[in-house]
Amino acid sequence: MDDQLEKPIIGISIGDVNGIGMELIIKSFSDPELLNLCTPVVFGSTKAASYHRNAIDMRDFNFNICRDISQVQEGRANLINIYEEEVKIEFGQISKEAGELALASLDAACTALEEGKIQALVTAPIHKKSMQSDAFRFSGHTDYLEARFKAKALMMLVSDEMRMALATVHIPINKVSEALSEDLILSRLESLAKSLKDDFHLPKGKIAVLALNPHAGDQGVIGKEDDDMVLPAIEKAKEAGIMAFGPFPADSFFGAQMHTKYDAVLAMYHDQGLIPFKTMAFGEGVNYSAGLPIIRTSPDHGTAFDIAGEAKADPSSFRQSLYLAIDLIRNRTISSEINSNPLKIKGKKK
Repeated sequence: MDDQLEKPIIGISIGDVNGIGMELIIKSFSDPELLNLCTPVVFGSTKAASYHRNAIDMRDFNFNICRDISQVQEGRANLINIYEEEVKIEFGQISKEAGELALASLDAACTALEEGKIQALVTAPIHKKSMQSDAFRFSGHTDYLEARFKAKALMMLVSDEMRMALATVHIPINKVSEALSEDLILSRLESLAKSLKDDFHLPKGKIAVLALNPHAGDQGVIGKEDDDMVLPAIEKAKEAGIMAFGPFPADSFFGAQMHTKYDAVLAMYHDQGLIPFKTMAFGEGVNYSAGLPIIRTSPDHGTAFDIAGEAKADPSSFRQSLYLAIDLIRNRTISSEINSNPLKIKGKKK
């Protein structure tokens, strides 16, 4: 492997400065072992970083301050100062200024991705309300990245316990049924199968599909969606060579620990998948935006306004996000090399 593959450059957006994002970053990179695995580049504000260092009493921690990527140093936590304005930090508060800085950080990191200057992006948590503006009319990072990189993302939560993907994401529960369709579920299964192959090196990964309704609809008694949409999508996926199974009633599926028998699970809506996932792996899980041409991971929690600035934030999930980003870079590189020059199958001689 070349040096770049051995120590990838990971870009980091700082999220909402009134939350715990900067605390997670500072705590994570105070561990020198992480710096042996990657070269981190934080796109943020020196003033905000200094404020957070003082607030959590980690004044001995220092970033290597850079003007641009050319000044990044291996073995250091690097910060490219992309915001010269004064930063008003009010821990636990929603503010337009915090949203502007979060967007500036995200935009700078995405530009670096587009230019090939970083190999993956780890995003610290944003507050969706603070972010809303004429420049950001999205429900979160995933929608923004889909628009920016012109590809459909599959939201996947990853832990040692399971990989949980979602058919629908941030929509009201009363809109789930009308948002689902056979085509959507099939496309999610195709995206998930491709990610298992390219990102996790599971070319024949087994996917469990959860039913939308209780008891998988009981043959139409409790809803027809599972018979009319979910099951046909599974059958079409099987015809395409995807190892998809179900639909399984969600309660008995997790009650019987059936998730341990599959490489990934596809849930129909946000809480159906994230409640069991976070029950098993909260604080250790990673949110991965599969299906994009770039690699983006993030911790499995939000801004934690209630403990911001109190030095109480646990960086475990953020660290796992970094570890997964590093693994995905290596796996995608290997997959690309394998698929770039496939051996031609010689036909039989006549």
